[in-house]
Formats: sequence, structure tokens, C-alpha cells
Amino acid sequence: MKKIAVVEDEEYVRQELCSMLEKAGYEAMEITAFEDAAAQLSDISPNLVILDLNLPEISGFQICRDLKQKTSIPVLVLTSRDQMQDELHALKLGADEFLTKPCRKERLLARISNILKRYEGRTNLLEGEGFLLDKGTYTLYIHNSSVVLPKNQGKLLEMLLTGGEEPVTARELCEALWGTAEYIDENALQVNLTRLKKTMANLEMEQKIVAVRGRGYRLEKAAEL
Repeated sequence: MKKIAVVEDEEYVRQELCSMLEKAGYEAMEITAFEDAAAQLSDISPNLVILDLNLPEISGFQICRDLKQKTSIPVLVLTSRDQMQDELHALKLGADEFLTKPCRKERLLARISNILKRYEGRTNLLEGEGFLLDKGTYTLYIHNSSVVLPKNQGKLLEMLLTGGEEPVTARELCEALWGTAEYIDENALQVNLTRLKKTMANLEMEQKIVAVRGRGYRLEKAAEL
């Protein structure tokens, strides 16, 4: 059964959506704590998120951006905001669909079905700038081709993608590579990072690995360097 998370602060609307989804054969999940909604969604990993934009504590735009930086979970924005600039902004942040309230049940269910079909088989994929990484096989999809990364390079890239804008510490990278950080071998870590940097440069990837002094490493677009 497909799981759909509903991020909506109006209780009546949220319950109506969940009831509709359950009648249509989906498992509905309510998100009611919005400040850390992106982290919650990342943890429960639903097949789709229905997201309102006007939320207390945090904007739906921010949730969409944070979620799309760390996961490939599809997002359907359902909001009362009907300005073109809002739609364009949501889509730029990675939203897969934008619908305005009120929305006919048949239209919403049709859009949900279409998004889920597009994402079939993509549950293992992490999205970067201009590429996808299959975290099960460490296959990198870029420039209409695919490359299987060596295991250590794949693990490092997965950690950096999952970290989003936040730096990933050397300890976290060592744990990903060797299952422990009891004895952090900076030289061995640097060797593996250098190999991944070379691979990324050879593939002409838009993102580069940068060191954040005293904090760790993260991915940044080349133009931002």
C-alpha cells in the first residue's frame, strides 16, 4: 500500500484529505509538527507528500526545499495561494505538482496517481544538481548515461547528498566508509575524497566537494565556489 503524508495545519482539511486517500486505497499519514517536518518526512519516507504552503512555524516552501535537498520523495503542493509566482517558486524548489484549493477530488487523485507512476522504481534514488544516485547500487545517472561508482566513492557521495546544505563531519564520513569512527584516519579519508573529486570532475558534474573549516564537507554548485 502506498503511503502518502499530508502536511496541512487546518485540522478539518487534513482529516478530509486523509479520509479521501484511505478510501482510494492509500495509507494516509498526518504531519502536525511543522518545524521539523522535513526531518520527519525523511525518516518515514512516504511515497508522496501533499504539502500546504501556509503553515505555522515554517513556510511550506522551506519544507519543500529541505526535503528535496535530502531525498527524492515527490511533493504535491496543495494550497489556497493561487499566484503564478508561488507556483513557479514551488516548482523551482523541486515540487512535482502544484494545485490550488478548492480542488476537485477526481483531479487531485488523478495527479497523485500520475506522480506515483512517474516515481515507480525510484525509491533508491537521491537527487543532486543534474544527476541521480542509486544508493542501492551506487549507479550515477548523469548526462543521459550511467556510471557505477566504486563502493567507497558511492558511500561518500550518498552521505554528502543526504547532508544537503549542512556539512557532513569527518566522523560521519568515516563511519559511512568503515563502520566506525573510533580511530579517524584523516589520510585515508582524504584519499577517498580525492578520488571522488576526480571522478566528479571527469564527469563534469555541477557540484563540487568543498571543505567547511572546522565543520566538515558539503556539496556546492561550481558557480558558488
